[in-house]
Amino acid sequence: MKFHLMQTGVIGRRHELEQGMAGQRPDLYQRYLEEVKGYVQLADELGYASYCSPEHHLQIEGFEITNHPGMWGLFVGTHAKRMSAGILGYVLPTHNPVRVAEEIATLDHMLQGRLLVGFTRGYHARWVDAYAAVRGVGATNVTHAKAKNEQDAINREIFEESVQVVKKAWEKSMFSHQGKYWEFPPEDGSAGHPGYAEFGQGQDENGIVREIGIAPRPFQNPHPKIYGAFAYSMRTVDMWAREGGKQVVFATDLDFCEALWNRYADTAKKAGRDVPPEEIGAWGGFLILTDDKEQAAQLEAEHRWFWDKWFIPHGQQFPNVLIGTADDISRQIEQAHDRLGFNECFLMFGQGHLEPGRNNEELVRFAEEVAPRFATKDSDGTLI
Repeated sequence: MKFHLMQTGVIGRRHELEQGMAGQRPDLYQRYLEEVKGYVQLADELGYASYCSPEHHLQIEGFEITNHPGMWGLFVGTHAKRMSAGILGYVLPTHNPVRVAEEIATLDHMLQGRLLVGFTRGYHARWVDAYAAVRGVGATNVTHAKAKNEQDAINREIFEESVQVVKKAWEKSMFSHQGKYWEFPPEDGSAGHPGYAEFGQGQDENGIVREIGIAPRPFQNPHPKIYGAFAYSMRTVDMWAREGGKQVVFATDLDFCEALWNRYADTAKKAGRDVPPEEIGAWGGFLILTDDKEQAAQLEAEHRWFWDKWFIPHGQQFPNVLIGTADDISRQIEQAHDRLGFNECFLMFGQGHLEPGRNNEELVRFAEEVAPRFATKDSDGTLI
């Protein structure tokens, strides 16, 4: 089994965040970069498969300071010798999808394939509104999804079309796309150039560009592995089953998870894809590894403060928590694995709002006391 680390991008401790505007303090950001570099280097030595981060912007409060997916992936990859960078993920309704496809392909070369990528829909109204790639798109969350309102529908349509465009750009040397929200090239084509005809493709006999292609193509063939980050909607599960993205699920309810796995398999089969359980999804949660019950309660309270102050008001749900001793956490993973059959586990940890010494101890203990019960190291030192 592979184990991935997932950071939340918190820039400071609780008392620093409570002072306000922590996200704009250069001293805290410099410390944040130094701490993350340390986690990446430690995780690289211990055998974790990747170090992952989400995409967020304009977070002046100091939560989720992960504001450039490609640049952040390069930062992680530069400080790791073996481990992959994970972007979970690009919020596609805020991007030109061809630009995203090209950026990922370029990063894939810079890291020589040490890259995995996810795509998400965006739940922060403030920055999704400010960065919207198509006029009228807005953020969506569990409330919007349950209501099946227009805001959720438009976000979903743009997201799904953008995934299709990204895949076209990766999988085809030249392509065109005429959809509801995106046209590449524009309907009437783009102005050509003699060099296009002499050295390239995509230009018609009248000198009009009718197809485009990204450069470079991805390093991995045909492209980096795609993950559907944090699925809770069966409609999203259906989309990823058709498109071939692997779900990342942080849900506690194993009955729900099993229903998700079954739904994915059924939809994939209807689309002509026979997907084994281990490729349907990955599972995981917040890691709190300690032998001290009182300390476990204190750590969970600290995580819940962070969640209650930030994520819950955004409509997010508190994630699964892997809490307790090495034996306790192993039993949780084993129970979930027996039900779902996954071969990848994603672990959120207290990056940013807990002290590095505490986090480092937890990462070492998990790698040495829990991971060996589910994995061995390959020739490169990765737990598999």
